[in-house]
Amino acid sequence: MLACKLLYIFAYPYKSYCVLAGKPVSAACKIEMSPPRVMVKFGHSLTANCTSLYSEIAGIGWESTYGGVGLQTGISTLPFKIDTVERWVIQPTCYVTLPNGDQCEEPLPVTVYQVPESVSIAQPLSEAGPMVEGKQYRIQCDIVNVAPASLLSVYWHKGNKIIYHETFKESTLSPVNKSSILNLTAQRDDDGSQISCEAKLDLGPGELNHSAVQSKSHEVAVLYPPAFINPETETVELSDRENIILYCNATGNPVPVYSWDFPQAIQEMSKNEDVNQPFLIPSFQFPGNYSCKASNTQGTRIKYFTVIEAPSKLLLLNSSHFSACSAL
Repeated sequence: MLACKLLYIFAYPYKSYCVLAGKPVSAACKIEMSPPRVMVKFGHSLTANCTSLYSEIAGIGWESTYGGVGLQTGISTLPFKIDTVERWVIQPTCYVTLPNGDQCEEPLPVTVYQVPESVSIAQPLSEAGPMVEGKQYRIQCDIVNVAPASLLSVYWHKGNKIIYHETFKESTLSPVNKSSILNLTAQRDDDGSQISCEAKLDLGPGELNHSAVQSKSHEVAVLYPPAFINPETETVELSDRENIILYCNATGNPVPVYSWDFPQAIQEMSKNEDVNQPFLIPSFQFPGNYSCKASNTQGTRIKYFTVIEAPSKLLLLNSSHFSACSAL
């Protein structure tokens, strides 16, 4: 229904036009809207009040292509109501006619919205197979049936962190489908993390908690070469009291396999050593150069150990005696 502050209406094919009575007021219009703007979900009800702040008026009304109210007299506040919002574009304007025939009008901003019907990652990461460290991947988030897209924000989450945020320039007010692309360079720290995308309409305070829809979380698998937990070169001192232990622990995906090399002098004696473990307790405590190799499908790393004799007690005693004599 078209409600107008009209003098008369004339018809033109497919449209109706209103000729306004009186002349517009040039000064600021003394009209108060409550609320000043409306965010309404499609299919829900809409209510707003227009109040004239003039001491005297001839009438007040709402002009709208949907739910308009004709000129009313004897009141200063007039509600605008729609029981069920079924259109995506609503442009109500409250108007006041003053006693001298001048008119004043104020539009009520109305946004009709619809939260996404669904939000999902286009191809589950588990189906795409593991990523490889250093390579870049495109992950797509599909947002279905959302309006208006100009208010849509997409947040990409990795665990509890937001790693990417995207907004859209979209003039269409009715529901559309949108997609967001995350360009992710795989890192070893990503292995085992959870990736998800969240679509949210920026509707202002009070509405945000009801407008967010999040996809299922997908676990990321990243293949990467071994990396030693401790430095790649170590010097270990032989002890008279206990056997030495050489640690070669490494991280990697797939889990690394290990192999050891011994000094030439004890290779024959070490044939029965278990050389497939990330640590080594040599049966023969012998100085020299040892090495450990950690390997997986993504690469190989080698760790080197230099095992040295511990200074003898006699040498330490002589050294202390020499220092004392020098002091005298």
